[in-house]
Amino acid sequence: MTNADSSSCSRYRTIFNFRKANICAYILLLCVSSYLLAAYHRGTHLTTTTAAACNRFDAAPSGTFFPSCGANFSEYTPCEDPQRSLRYKRSRMIYRERHCPEEPLKCRVPAPYGYRNPFPWPASRDRAWFANVPHRELTVEKAVQNWIRSDGDRFVFPGGGTTFPNGADAYIDHIGKLINLKDGSIRTALDTGCGVASWGAYLFSRDILTLSIAPRDTHEAQVQFALERGVPALIGILASKRLPFPSRAFDMSHCSRCLIPWAEYDGIFLNEIDRVLRPGGYWILSGPPINWKKYWKGWQRTKEDLNEEQTKIEKIAKSLCWNKLVEKDDIAIWQKPKHHLDCKANRKLTQDRSFCNSQSDPDKAWYTNMQTCLGPVPEVSNKEETAGGVLDNWPNRLKSIPPRIYKGTIDGVTDETYSKNYELWKKRVSYYKTVNNQLGTERYRNLLDMNAYLGGFAAVLIEDPVWVMNVVPVQAKVNTLGAIYERGLIGIYHDWCEAMSTYPRTYDLIHADSMFSLYRNRCELEDILLEVDRILRPEGCVIIRDDVDILVKVKSIANGLEWDSLIVDHEDGPLEREKLLFAVKKYWTAPSSSFRED
Repeated sequence: MTNADSSSCSRYRTIFNFRKANICAYILLLCVSSYLLAAYHRGTHLTTTTAAACNRFDAAPSGTFFPSCGANFSEYTPCEDPQRSLRYKRSRMIYRERHCPEEPLKCRVPAPYGYRNPFPWPASRDRAWFANVPHRELTVEKAVQNWIRSDGDRFVFPGGGTTFPNGADAYIDHIGKLINLKDGSIRTALDTGCGVASWGAYLFSRDILTLSIAPRDTHEAQVQFALERGVPALIGILASKRLPFPSRAFDMSHCSRCLIPWAEYDGIFLNEIDRVLRPGGYWILSGPPINWKKYWKGWQRTKEDLNEEQTKIEKIAKSLCWNKLVEKDDIAIWQKPKHHLDCKANRKLTQDRSFCNSQSDPDKAWYTNMQTCLGPVPEVSNKEETAGGVLDNWPNRLKSIPPRIYKGTIDGVTDETYSKNYELWKKRVSYYKTVNNQLGTERYRNLLDMNAYLGGFAAVLIEDPVWVMNVVPVQAKVNTLGAIYERGLIGIYHDWCEAMSTYPRTYDLIHADSMFSLYRNRCELEDILLEVDRILRPEGCVIIRDDVDILVKVKSIANGLEWDSLIVDHEDGPLEREKLLFAVKKYWTAPSSSFRED
């Protein structure tokens, strides 16, 4: 580590140790109070559970230490492993989808030798340390397209892309002349085949939150570069399964020469884009086949081939009832209708694409097959209405009652529930910042909420220099991810019994509210925590709130992971059974002997 990195590390430890030193008496009181409270409720001493045979959340044996994996695992993505993927079908790129191992690793994934804390945002948008993502392939392959350059011990991101070598800012300005990017009506965006995510990186300054996806493929580490830049990104591909998003999630979707065969397979990939686009949302396409009359020679394809591809795309868009707004220069934009009244009335438009069964759930998206039928949107009573309800423009959208809630489509969640939840999270986050005074500063950029519910944690942090990936577990009692998107936030569905579709060292801070209680008797506690360790950056922070018995077990495993951890009282005082565990992951890397420069 450099001197700067070392001082940063020691500064964090000093803050954490200062907290520990000042609350020694506090912790003693916690222990005594917890003991008495447990005795009162159970008539027994405070211990780990006595029902070991029935409880999958037994703590690892006392003193269990989890060894480091080999240096060759430094970029290990369990469910997108390049070697294991070769066992699966190549058709439709199915082999690049999620294929998880039967047994998870029982070791800690190392950072590469020389790993350093990423640059703080917004400097990270334009540079990253070479040691953190030691791959120079894209600097050669994409040199003329201005994606990325190598500059000594760091990478520089000039902001270019395959179809915008002059920079993402100018490209976005061009889009802004075709649709309104300034009035707050467009807040959430999806970038498919994102490269190093420059499009999403430069949309931040326009208050547009973009989730960029790309497979783990021959463009080595493109999603990893995006995450190092502090840009929301996920390993993902349009193949056979739905993307892990609810229906009607994004205001805008984008493809800039993303190499997705939109015209093939009966338009199934555009059908999936239609599912995740909000009524009235936009699909933007640049690159082949758009403006083929100008570029066909450079693309090394025939005029006939490109014309046929564009004709097919136009036909699929019509079958989805989309309206082509504009094609100008290298960009074409389509708009999804606000409702399906006209679509249903004019069967000529949809004769090639039937409507899905009204009983099908468009929000179901975890290992769910994509469909070619046209997905339903909520019914409207007249042509002036928007299916699902009109969203306020950003930033009012964040605090407005989401339509899914005020229309009563989420069981047990009311307007009052929503408002109280927001106030609750203001109190909780304020308390978090008294325990960890670096939360809300440039120290943390990429955050994960493992059990987000209504997105309250992310909503309260909106003014801080962070972004939050909100996860709604597939085992959650109610599906609230659609409401999270209606707040202008982003997230995914996930099952924490499996690895997440992301690279190691993705997040600076990971938060889990009652998540381990949710997964009790579902899978091993140590496997979930090993996954947290994999996706957490060195010196990253973990905040876990849960029942005290569960946190005692979590702390036992955290010790084996070599986390510096501390259990503190609930913000409402020591008599609450729910407690909080704060932890910091130790800085460590693969040995120097493992270093090689690609």
